[in-house]
Amino acid sequence: MCIGYLGEMIQAEVGDGSRFGMDVSYSLDGPVLLGTGGALKQALPLLGKHFFVLYGDSFLPIDFAAVERSFLASGKSALMTVLKNGDRWDKSNVLFQNGELIEYNKQAPTQEMTYIDYGLGVLSGQVLAKYPNALPFDLAQVYHELSVEGQLAGYEVHERFYEIGSHGGLKETEAYFLEKGKA
Repeated sequence: MCIGYLGEMIQAEVGDGSRFGMDVSYSLDGPVLLGTGGALKQALPLLGKHFFVLYGDSFLPIDFAAVERSFLASGKSALMTVLKNGDRWDKSNVLFQNGELIEYNKQAPTQEMTYIDYGLGVLSGQVLAKYPNALPFDLAQVYHELSVEGQLAGYEVHERFYEIGSHGGLKETEAYFLEKGKA
């Protein structure tokens, strides 16, 4: 887990993960918050040749194995899962056409961008090599650059994501699980 501000609270609660049947390691930002990209760059020694990136404030009903297979088959440096959004859950920021991710741009989305970053990606560690060590940068910058270089594959999903970083999002996620439990 890449952790920054108040990350010690996560460590105190989760520990090494053994009581949850997991093995958890941590990469801490330290005194300077490194941003999503900088945190990943710092964590590279703990990661494999390629790795999943999952935002910590989301629940995603998704088949991780299918995403990995798609990444490996793409031959590209990274993959972003995308959802047709039409500005429904947040501002759409991905141009995805005919199964191809054309551009991701969180900073300056265009009207033709009707998809959104779903919150799960796969990266090759090599894509972070050109970025500085121990300095902040945003993963959105990395994804944007990869997209315009033609190195960001897209994997379309059709079931919405659940944001669990707010009270409203938690209520929606709880309703999802309650409904799923009835099925």
